[in-house]
Amino acid sequence: MASKLRMLQSKAAEASKFLSKHGCTYYKQTLEKNKKYIQDPPTIEKCQQLSNQLLYTRLASIPSRYDAFWKELDQLKQLIKTRQDLKTEDLGIAALFGLECFAWYCAGEIAGRGFTITSYYV
Repeated sequence: MASKLRMLQSKAAEASKFLSKHGCTYYKQTLEKNKKYIQDPPTIEKCQQLSNQLLYTRLASIPSRYDAFWKELDQLKQLIKTRQDLKTEDLGIAALFGLECFAWYCAGEIAGRGFTITSYYV
């Protein structure tokens, strides 16, 4: 166990050195590549305006998302009514989706406990 910890520490040190050497270059490249999204000059007023635009744009999209939710729910109801016609492939996809949801739930629980694994999931 101690050897694995030392190996992990050495890998983390290597990653830290790599980031310290190349992090600034990556940062500059990313900013240059996404220059069209940067507001110049970056004033408080402009930031507040963009924040308000985002908020109200998201609020304006609620009705269309609400309608899309009910449309998908109606499709699910229709699928349940005609479940005899479902293919094995469709059932497999649904099972994989359920398994993925459960895995994300477990990962969230583990993260919520501070990344400690208990016997509940083992």
